[in-house]
Amino acid sequence: MPKIYLSPSTQEGNQYVTGSGSEERNMNLLADAMVPYLVSNGIQYTRNTPDMTAGSSIRQANQGYYDFYLALHSNGAAPQNYGQVRGVIAFYYPTSTMGREAAEIFANNLKVIYPEPSLVRTQSTTTLGEVRLSKAPAVLLELGYHDNVLDAQWVENNTSAIAQNLVLSLTELFDLPFIWPIDPIQGQVNVDFGTLNLRSRPSPTASVIANMRDGAMVTIYGRWQGWYVVHYGQQVGYAAARFIQT
Repeated sequence: MPKIYLSPSTQEGNQYVTGSGSEERNMNLLADAMVPYLVSNGIQYTRNTPDMTAGSSIRQANQGYYDFYLALHSNGAAPQNYGQVRGVIAFYYPTSTMGREAAEIFANNLKVIYPEPSLVRTQSTTTLGEVRLSKAPAVLLELGYHDNVLDAQWVENNTSAIAQNLVLSLTELFDLPFIWPIDPIQGQVNVDFGTLNLRSRPSPTASVIANMRDGAMVTIYGRWQGWYVVHYGQQVGYAAARFIQT
């Protein structure tokens, strides 16, 4: 299953013009809203903390193995253009094939929910550290301008929809079905013989992550076409629903 590093902004000095707090606060609220969708889709994640910096976030991510690095930010216009600029930008490193692909997926999906879709774009960069220095393919999203009232309100009033949209993009990037969150339920493996396979994808031919013995307890976070998204100990994957009793 894919594993991402999630890096909401740690820039507490960038204040939203609407008075809702800082860029750090609003991007962490967005990351909070993403978590149920990440879990229901079997996407594992590590997340930075507000006391960190962009630099320490990159260093922490580079110490582990991640399939993708996603940075969440909102933008600020130059002083002479304060409050006058709008738009969403998905930044990627120019030589990263997966980074560019991801940026295009994010941009295409965000066009559906951003009020001015023509102002959503991708852009390569060699200057932003979270894109340039990340060992994993990376995208840094600038989700509107926090000095523009309309953009700030869009972020504040659509946190859940943006979170869903971003995780939808991640499922497209990793070629997984999008699965709506459910209230977690406990289940028990129920097989007549052998073990039940925990797989990397909802397919009987997908690679096996773990073998779950009869009677093993699991936590179910989502369901899709006869498959459960299952947490089994430290493992996350898909298991055939007909062999799990709830």
